[in-house]
Amino acid sequence: MDRPFPPLRLLTAFAAVVRSGSVQAAAAELNVTQPAISQAVRNLEEHIGVRLLDRGTRPARPTEAGYALAAVTTESLTRIADMLDSLRQAGSNSAKTVTVACSVGVATYWLMPRLSAFYRVNPDFMVNVVTTQSGVPALGDGVDMAIRYGHGRWSDGAVRHLFDEVVEPVCAPSLRMRFEGAVPPNAVSLLHVRSAETSWLTWSDYLAGTGQPVLRGGGQSFTNYVQATQAALEGHGMMLGWRSITGALEASGALTSAGLPILAPRDAFYLVLRNKKTGEAAETFAHWLHSHARSEYAPQASDPAGADDA
Repeated sequence: MDRPFPPLRLLTAFAAVVRSGSVQAAAAELNVTQPAISQAVRNLEEHIGVRLLDRGTRPARPTEAGYALAAVTTESLTRIADMLDSLRQAGSNSAKTVTVACSVGVATYWLMPRLSAFYRVNPDFMVNVVTTQSGVPALGDGVDMAIRYGHGRWSDGAVRHLFDEVVEPVCAPSLRMRFEGAVPPNAVSLLHVRSAETSWLTWSDYLAGTGQPVLRGGGQSFTNYVQATQAALEGHGMMLGWRSITGALEASGALTSAGLPILAPRDAFYLVLRNKKTGEAAETFAHWLHSHARSEYAPQASDPAGADDA
């Protein structure tokens, strides 16, 4: 059976002797007594069965084997120290990193434009954003929290209300100028977003909810709100403008209200945190998101066409 590996303290002491040039200097470097260093070197020699110091000289000099062992030991200890620093740095970065999942539209038009405000007060934190087609993104592996639109009655995490929504048809100013009053839904191409999530309002839901005739067929279909919004910006038709997605574009004049009724949906946006103890970054970001959303959006009164708050 192979002889066990020598204790690390013996190798460290011997490497210090070779590096510093003497037992006395090594003792001072390691803050121990000279006899302790001498004994450590003797124990190492006995352990491996090879003389490492030539004690016939003053001060004692490393033998050829001693130089070889000291070189390997120093290199190995340096690599271990570098690895420990890397692990500590990774742990520090991990503690200040948070991952949030949300739909493509929410990420593009609501979350990302607001992150700079978070970084101004939390410059050492980093937010990773995972996008999904779904309005109810899952709390998968590595995801600390999710921004969801829906009823808010989920059991897979701690649910916090962020803000209520407002839906209003919008279009490019050039399209609105073609009509003296409100843009008739049956006179333009309607831009649809197809989703398996039943919580997202469709044109049929909107028209029925505002007491207008429901149209059958027609228009263009997209898989997410970013695509539909781009089509609306280019004047290809009229889309359902969600305040969280198209609000800033309306404020800038890139999109404008089509002059049709506003609808307050039953559902709302929520922040859902994993059912586990969260770190500093997740708690800090969750608190900031909640406070920011509450201050940005004044409470919305229920629209007669909508239902009770979620």
